[in-house]
Amino acid sequence: MKKVGLAIVGVAVLGVLATGCASKSPWPKSRSQIVQTAPSCEDFSVQIYFESKSAKLTNEARSVLKGADALATGCKVASVRVIGLADAVGSPDASLAVSKQRADIVTRALAKMGYGNVEFDVGAAGDAGATTSDGEARPLRRRADIRFDLDGKL
Repeated sequence: MKKVGLAIVGVAVLGVLATGCASKSPWPKSRSQIVQTAPSCEDFSVQIYFESKSAKLTNEARSVLKGADALATGCKVASVRVIGLADAVGSPDASLAVSKQRADIVTRALAKMGYGNVEFDVGAAGDAGATTSDGEARPLRRRADIRFDLDGKL
């Protein structure tokens, strides 16, 4: 009887210890909690894509902006250049208008993210360059190109 009682108590103690270790582990759960790399503070570019005839930021576009913000963290942002583009569907005036809207919406989103004091160079290309020399439309022109010019670490 004593051996059986001790075995049950031993198993119970091990179970409590294992449960306590699992819920209050001092060890990191991912590599990013262990290794943090210093920012490179090199200029970089990102592209945000839009739906046809739209200047609304998609969830993917917001993710790209968050990723760009993470790349710029710890660096002095000297300026940001935003160029709105459009495909060759519709009139040239409408394409220019939507490309301006795209550039403006990206600029406003970046300002909300904390880049309000950064110098912005904002432009719109409309549908210029949206067709190949063969006259084929380039749908991937429904975007905004964003260039972050960094000036060293903070």
